[in-house]
Amino acid sequence: MSGIDFPKRQMRIQYPHVNGCSMVPNVFQVDNAIILAAGFGSRFVPITYETPKGLISVRGEPLLERQVRQLKEKGVSEIIIVVGYLKEKFDYLIDKFGVQLVFNPEYASKNNLASLYYARGYLKNTYILCADNWLEENIFNSVEQKSWYSCVYKIGPTAEWCVKTDNTERISDVTIGGHDSWVMYGPVFLSQPFSDSFINKIEEYYNKPGTEDYMWENVFIDEIRHFALYINKQQDNVYEFETLEELRQFDPDYRKGTSNVVIKHIETTFNVNEKEIANIRNQKVGMTNRSFTFSISNKSYIFRFPGEGTDKLINRSQEYETYKAIKNLNISDEIVYFDQNTGNKISTFYKGALNTDANNQEDIRASMDILRTIHRSGIQVNHSFDIEQEILRYLTLCNEQKVLKFMDNEEIPKKMKRLIAFAKRMNVPRVLCHIDSNPDNFIRLKDNTVKLVDWEYAGMGDPIIDVSMYAIYSGFSKSKMDWLLRIYLQRKPCMNETVRLYIYAALGGYLWALWTEYKQSLGIEFGDYGTRMYQYAKNYYNYLEQGVLIK
Repeated sequence: MSGIDFPKRQMRIQYPHVNGCSMVPNVFQVDNAIILAAGFGSRFVPITYETPKGLISVRGEPLLERQVRQLKEKGVSEIIIVVGYLKEKFDYLIDKFGVQLVFNPEYASKNNLASLYYARGYLKNTYILCADNWLEENIFNSVEQKSWYSCVYKIGPTAEWCVKTDNTERISDVTIGGHDSWVMYGPVFLSQPFSDSFINKIEEYYNKPGTEDYMWENVFIDEIRHFALYINKQQDNVYEFETLEELRQFDPDYRKGTSNVVIKHIETTFNVNEKEIANIRNQKVGMTNRSFTFSISNKSYIFRFPGEGTDKLINRSQEYETYKAIKNLNISDEIVYFDQNTGNKISTFYKGALNTDANNQEDIRASMDILRTIHRSGIQVNHSFDIEQEILRYLTLCNEQKVLKFMDNEEIPKKMKRLIAFAKRMNVPRVLCHIDSNPDNFIRLKDNTVKLVDWEYAGMGDPIIDVSMYAIYSGFSKSKMDWLLRIYLQRKPCMNETVRLYIYAALGGYLWALWTEYKQSLGIEFGDYGTRMYQYAKNYYNYLEQGVLIK
């Protein structure tokens, strides 16, 4: 959504609600309400690192509590809340309000179509709400006449979902983006007849490939001619907040400051007041961590907040040691603050920087240049990346969580042990390695400089491992992997180097497959990433064995 319009004057354009069943031919007694509250709430970072978006307090009351209270005031007692991110934070609502909680296990990998899918059994004469809406006045009722969608009017250009209606005010078309238009914004009411038909469509679209990013409204739009949904005009009554700055404008308490731990870190580090921290924007969630950007005195920074389970995966003191060791190479991000206990990190944010592209030869060559610089620097740290020990550690974590799903997970560990034993007998140099040499960790700045970030897994090891990791992250074929090794070495590789390349492709594939299994057990979804990594493990072991490259 594009933000909120703060009212200069009060205006109410209400959809007409009926007060008695005998006055109109179609009256629907409201059965319940479903509140969608499973998402991370990226608009409210860093507050949502500690508090789900629906439990953020606005004008002295959590958003969800206000919605529940307004529903109950109108006699809607059955309230279902779909939870996901920080689901345990919602438990108190069961005792306080008598709500029911439904867990969406796919909250991290799919949009809210999945949330409605998991709650579809409750759809009757039902209100549907989003947890991050704030309603100034209560628009709910014990009875409704038609299915409707709350809308507000946006003046000028907007990126919202703009609606067109026919002469009965039925929504006849929806476009994403427009100009001077009523837009879909806030609660919805679905009648029993609407719900009965719509449930089938929810199930159909949920099971259709390619709908992972679908909102449930996408289903309505695709099937709009089959469903009668009417506009409910709610100008200056429904609010949705995009950023902390907007909360500050709307709620005076936020101008005084928050108790958020992450914000306090920034205040302390820069010796500033919270109101001086501006332009807070969530960044794309990484595979290991979350991050957001902010600015102070027109200079931009990025705050890294470790993700779930990283305390068992990463030694932050070793990461910090690596950052200190490479500082003079000037090839990485500039560290402003680093907490060795939590892993919280603040570094300079490079505006306009882009991730490198593994399909672009110039980017590939620049990335290999960076790796070569590190490996030849002579820099040493006091810790190693021991892939055998890491595999054993990840196996232990997966077994503790009972999440190993591989059909051949008894045979593959034996094969990986054979590769490790073979690698130990080879003549292998030991240099500082990045290990997590994903193309996404190489960034090209506006001046065309390339830097390498995220040194969480770095340690002493075989330099060829970085080439292998780059290749499997990029989905390279064997021929492309061979080509990459030549680019890195700047010459034709010897048999020893080629065999090591394949060994680390197999071991690295197995390691990251285990890593994915463990992370997914914590509720973080990665699609087919783990499967692809596992395939590298099997394919390259088979190639090494069939090619008689290992004995």
